[in-house]
Amino acid sequence: MSDQAEPGARTLPPSLFGRAGQAVARGLRVLAARLWASLWQVVAVAVIMAALAAVAHLPVALALTAFVSFVAAVVLLPRQDSDQAFNDALESPIALGRTASAMHVMAEALPDPLILLSPAGQVLFCNAPARGLFASLREGSHISSVIRTPEFLDAVSAAPGLGEAVTVSYAERVPVGRRMAATVAPLTQGTESGDILVLLRDLTEGERINQMRADFIANASHELRTPLASLRGFIETLQSSAKEDNGARERFLPIMADQASRMTRLIDALLSLSRVEMNAHVPPSDLVDLNDVMDHSKDTLEPLVSDMDFQLEVSRFPRPAMVLGDRDELVQVLQNLVHNALKYGDKGGKVRMEAKHIPSLGRQAGRYAIAVIDNGPGIAPEHLPRLTERFYRVDVASSREKGGTGLGLAIVKHILNRHRGELVIASEPGKGSTFTIMVNEAGGV
Repeated sequence: MSDQAEPGARTLPPSLFGRAGQAVARGLRVLAARLWASLWQVVAVAVIMAALAAVAHLPVALALTAFVSFVAAVVLLPRQDSDQAFNDALESPIALGRTASAMHVMAEALPDPLILLSPAGQVLFCNAPARGLFASLREGSHISSVIRTPEFLDAVSAAPGLGEAVTVSYAERVPVGRRMAATVAPLTQGTESGDILVLLRDLTEGERINQMRADFIANASHELRTPLASLRGFIETLQSSAKEDNGARERFLPIMADQASRMTRLIDALLSLSRVEMNAHVPPSDLVDLNDVMDHSKDTLEPLVSDMDFQLEVSRFPRPAMVLGDRDELVQVLQNLVHNALKYGDKGGKVRMEAKHIPSLGRQAGRYAIAVIDNGPGIAPEHLPRLTERFYRVDVASSREKGGTGLGLAIVKHILNRHRGELVIASEPGKGSTFTIMVNEAGGV
């Protein structure tokens, strides 16, 4: 009985295999039709993802995942009533409009400027960052109306026949100095027709930071090289020709100690500046009374003021002057300013700290101002705009002789930037200098 039933159980109707094969073939044809109908979108997304990976440093894995997800969405859309209805829907203006709308939404979400050009260089589409970068950019205008660099325009002209993406760098001087990188990619390869994708990246900030870093390292190494060379020379002399010369040792050791102190001050200033810059983007949130800051600064500087035969006068605020700030950093600001006044003022003179409240005016918040005033030789007007630059000195030799590092006012500027404050410098040769710090009162921050 079981032997007779077994052949029947293993035999399936041939028509069942035929219908299954036809269903699979029909499904594959539908998927292939969908993929073919959306080929230009797939190519466009592939080019965009490749450009983002190459230019904007988008992780390759993320770009590949996004591309595969897009392709899967194209081929696995919900099926219509029939294959023909699906094809008709793909070819209809409404479906094409929806696809173009999705592409525009994706382009608008990109952080970098993106422009879509016709083969003749006419602007077909531009996203929000591109419109923000070029105020006169309009759809239908020629790209040369906003970017006139010959290298870029040559890349746009050659893109349809070149068949591959090209990146060119160019500089702009108006309305502001700027360095840009433009990736020009044809969306249709191997033909003389097809749209052109332009992806722009602003290199200005990166190049400015690299230049500042290079200048900073060069200046710091130069400042350290001089005392190190002096120390090395004195040490070699004491080890050789002056090995038994007590008089030379007595002369050299104070100079060596002075050079070592100079290096210590420079390194301390560099570390302080580095800490301030690291937190520059985080505004302080503690409530600080500026009267307390002034009192503490006076107490810590009193021994130095006496040793240098100066007088330090402090005029406090009549009531608590509360600001949002970092107490230690604000103390450092006043110490640096007073220290400068002592170093460069006339010996036996007077340094004053004067406090003033500036009431709010309209939308302008009220501010507290503290002025550090000296009776020194003053500063020529051409030097004033550069005083807060790193390592800038009005008189290099005099500054080094008095123990200056060229970083004190740079530290003051960065601390006040973090506090959303301001440093105002007023000086005339022969009439002394006034350095005024201004910080918003706590109620107006």
